[in-house]
Amino acid sequence: MPDDQLTLEMVFNDKVRTEDWLAGVYSSVPDPYWGFTRHIGYDPLSDDLNPSYRWAQFGWWVVDRQQGIWTPANTEPNYWDVLPKRIRSAYIFIDNVKPNEKQKVTQEEVELMKYEARFLIAYYYWLMTEMYGVIPFTTGLTESDATPEELFLGQTPFDDVISWIDTELLDLSTKLPAAYSNNSKFGRATSIMCLAVRARMLLFAASPLVNGNPDYEGFVNDKGMPLYNSSYDAGKWTRATDASRLLIEKAHEAGHQLYYEYNKDASIDPFLSYQNMMFKKSIDGNNEILFARTDVNSSEYDKHANPRGTGGNGGLGVTQSLVDAFYMENGLPIKDPASGYVADGFSAADEVRTNTKWENIAEAPGKITLAGTYNMYCRREPRFYISVMFNEEWHRREKRKTNFFLEQQDGGPTWDAPQNGYLVRKKVHPDYDPRNGTNPYRPGILYRLGEAYLNYAEALNETDPGHADVLTYLNLVRVRAGIPPLAADPGQSAMRDAIRRERRVELNCEGIRYTDIRRWKIGEEVLNGDFEGMNFFGKEKSDDRNNPNAFYKRTVYQTRVFTKKHYWFPVPQSEIDRNPNLVQNPFW
Repeated sequence: MPDDQLTLEMVFNDKVRTEDWLAGVYSSVPDPYWGFTRHIGYDPLSDDLNPSYRWAQFGWWVVDRQQGIWTPANTEPNYWDVLPKRIRSAYIFIDNVKPNEKQKVTQEEVELMKYEARFLIAYYYWLMTEMYGVIPFTTGLTESDATPEELFLGQTPFDDVISWIDTELLDLSTKLPAAYSNNSKFGRATSIMCLAVRARMLLFAASPLVNGNPDYEGFVNDKGMPLYNSSYDAGKWTRATDASRLLIEKAHEAGHQLYYEYNKDASIDPFLSYQNMMFKKSIDGNNEILFARTDVNSSEYDKHANPRGTGGNGGLGVTQSLVDAFYMENGLPIKDPASGYVADGFSAADEVRTNTKWENIAEAPGKITLAGTYNMYCRREPRFYISVMFNEEWHRREKRKTNFFLEQQDGGPTWDAPQNGYLVRKKVHPDYDPRNGTNPYRPGILYRLGEAYLNYAEALNETDPGHADVLTYLNLVRVRAGIPPLAADPGQSAMRDAIRRERRVELNCEGIRYTDIRRWKIGEEVLNGDFEGMNFFGKEKSDDRNNPNAFYKRTVYQTRVFTKKHYWFPVPQSEIDRNPNLVQNPFW
């Protein structure tokens, strides 16, 4: 043994090295800000986030993926390579961690750390399943002198892996604490995290992509076993409903609740509630967080979302379809004739609301938009203004309007400008300052109670349409967002649509939309075709569709491609080359 390498005995005889090993297992918990090795994660693959398409020349592989340019040889992101290493490391930890009386490591602490490692194994298996569908699966360590049959595993049927993860997470939820009194343990595995991962997973497993999908009939592994059950199972929705209900009950018992900020008259401030829900820590009263990564690369996210004229990289935008998804102030979709939506023209006066202390414009609380704002952006619901930065919107730190017109300080023709007229504001800290290097800390929220409410409403609507809880939990989210609650349940089909609309808006740019699109099997509908925005080459403040220099007109800026094969990431070709028992995912 070389004398410059640690042995397992040396590691697990030392408290600090033991803790470092466990920290290494935690290290692949996804960063919800910078995602897959710097390229944001799932959000640009959905119809939420829109990076500058010319960033592809700098290695932003996600732009190619949007346009259907990928093959099994394109390995990024490659969970197949990373996560099995973490899973193996976790099993080594479980087999070797032990009490250390001299360094005050008790048996109780050892058992707790083993539970944490077990949680991470189950979680990482779910992340791989969510990405690839079916994966090789085994429990425990495989020895290096194992037989080829033991080493070269084919894929395990989807439902079998889900069942194991389900059982494991439910068991761990009875062993891990709901929270830690020591604030330094924030982000460590809890019973609530187990239930949150389980609830989202079982919702996925009940959804059309993997519940009665005929597309995968006849798709088998190396042993001829069907990898997906193509028969619909209503019981999967029941399990999803029960899992979400249990999560909510246990989360409430542990003190979790939606995050609210209030006005002087004790009414909810929807602007600050929705904005700061992503920024406040648990110790600051944000009990909506169920699962967060403590260390995130928020600085790069914020920099790429800030206009270039303010010191940012200015090309990380959102899609027009997300802009269109937000409700009006009265809570109605823009396509509803009663919504009051006006697509064209410019406002005649400043817009002021009395239900918020939000100081975005010239430090004037309640001033939402300025006179001359494109009408499309006026009288929208609060979440719109917290999520979207549009042209000629007031920039608080710079004390000026954004200027995305061609050849202006924040606009093109550079690639560091919004390619379709918008930048993202969701999760971008209002006090971030790239000029001075100011980067306020915020937790990387992966699961929160607002999603749990919508998960429960969706699953319950499938198992017991008309149940009072469907409307109750949907409306809790709407009321916090500052829009009127739905007055009555419109029926199962219409309620399904309402829940999906609410998820699109409430959870935008949180890494969830792409998974929703896939599990609902609507990818060809929403991700295949022309994407529009404002006119990147527009120099004039005009919405004249016949004027080539008009900025404010819908213009196609990108054509995306999504086909049946894109519901799953391909198995990396490098893995198939190594393991002859793997089969490529359907249609690849």
